[in-house]
Amino acid sequence: MSHYSVLLDESVAALAIKPAGIYVDGTFGRGGHSSAILSRLDASGRLIAFDKDLAAHQSAAEQFAAESRLTMQHASFAELHNYAAVQGLIGKLDGVLLDLGVSSPQLDQADRGFSFLHDGPLDMRMDQTQALTAAQFIEQAEVHEIAKVLHVYGEEKFARLIASRIVEHREREPFTSTHQLADFIAAVIPKRAQRSKSGAKAKHPATRSFQAIRIHVNQELKDLEEFLSHIVELLAVGGRLVVVSFHSLEDRMVKRFIKAQERGPSLPRHLPIQSIDREPHLVSCGKALKADEQELLENVRSRSAVLRIAEKVAGGQAC
Repeated sequence: MSHYSVLLDESVAALAIKPAGIYVDGTFGRGGHSSAILSRLDASGRLIAFDKDLAAHQSAAEQFAAESRLTMQHASFAELHNYAAVQGLIGKLDGVLLDLGVSSPQLDQADRGFSFLHDGPLDMRMDQTQALTAAQFIEQAEVHEIAKVLHVYGEEKFARLIASRIVEHREREPFTSTHQLADFIAAVIPKRAQRSKSGAKAKHPATRSFQAIRIHVNQELKDLEEFLSHIVELLAVGGRLVVVSFHSLEDRMVKRFIKAQERGPSLPRHLPIQSIDREPHLVSCGKALKADEQELLENVRSRSAVLRIAEKVAGGQAC
């Protein structure tokens, strides 16, 4: 399956692209967003793209071999600050876009191990050069660590039960494939908990656990936290941050960060000072956006996508 860039038009429009600007696609994927950004840049514009997946770099080499405005980095977007510091780009980025979803090729290629829809090795690495795979995590981690990952990153109610059964089972037989682990989790979770209260088709009982393990193996939330800690410093005044999230943990982190930026430092009540001069910060640009009905018909994976936009300001409101 080819990759469908979720909320493509909306996210690229949200960057408010200047033809001669400097932009970052923090999650290149298969180049959908990058291609759209490049089409809006003139000859002096510049696009820097990051991706941990070697397949993304192969795709970039095939699509943009002659594109001098594009620079590819085999790294997480969490490394953007380090790159910008070396390149003298601190405070000079006109926009940064993150699409935090797993790409369709990653999900649909059985040998990547991201999905239990196809049986494959229990891998889940976005960066194929890193050491830790999902199978190694499941094999080596203690009960409490597995339970914590499932509970925090998957919001799985049966995290402790699943973790303890996994550790018991691996003593007899290691987990090596996606179907093996998914079927095992489905057998552990009580049947009554697998039924949908609304009558709609319930999610596969292993969905939350697979999401949690993938997030842990790839350090996804830690990467996002590191990235957000530097983004204000990286953007030029008027620069835009555009983030497409696909589950509540990511979206909550982005939403709270933007709100904290808007609110600014709080002052003790007893102080006579009512306000203070603030350093440049972010303000939200409108409400969160979701895919429209047409996009949902074209790509069911768009249903959980949430787009948030913020702009760096030096004084009052912008956007």
